[in-house]
Amino acid sequence: MPKAKLQAATVGGSADDIEAAFYEALQTGDIERLMACWADEEDIVCVHPGGPRLLGPQSIRDSFTTLFANGVITAQPEHVRKIETITSAMHNLVERIILETPQGTQEAYVLATNVYMRTAQGWRMVAHHASPGTPQEMLAHIDALPSVLH
Repeated sequence: MPKAKLQAATVGGSADDIEAAFYEALQTGDIERLMACWADEEDIVCVHPGGPRLLGPQSIRDSFTTLFANGVITAQPEHVRKIETITSAMHNLVERIILETPQGTQEAYVLATNVYMRTAQGWRMVAHHASPGTPQEMLAHIDALPSVLH
């Protein structure tokens, strides 16, 4: 087993641990660690904001490799809401994206849904769907909701 897959497999025993490893891989531009968070199934799916539906590990890998060619993605997960069962978990969250531009540091927001399944290798991501978000001041009401719905 490649080293990156071993690291993800030993990250921990929960969907939360895989999610933390996923966002760490985004921030460090580590494609191997990022892909180790995903299930090894042809039906996994990823949708980037405004992008097409990507199916399977190779198309997902290619898309993140292209994104990393432009630099790492500084995405901080916030306002996480969860639905969890024994074999699956769905996390809906806001990704606060930090952008370094010639005009200075700017923030953008992305609404994301991450779906995890318990596999023979442990918890793995099976779907990541991200859409353009709204300004931070419009998100204040989200904190009034419980963080775990089921």
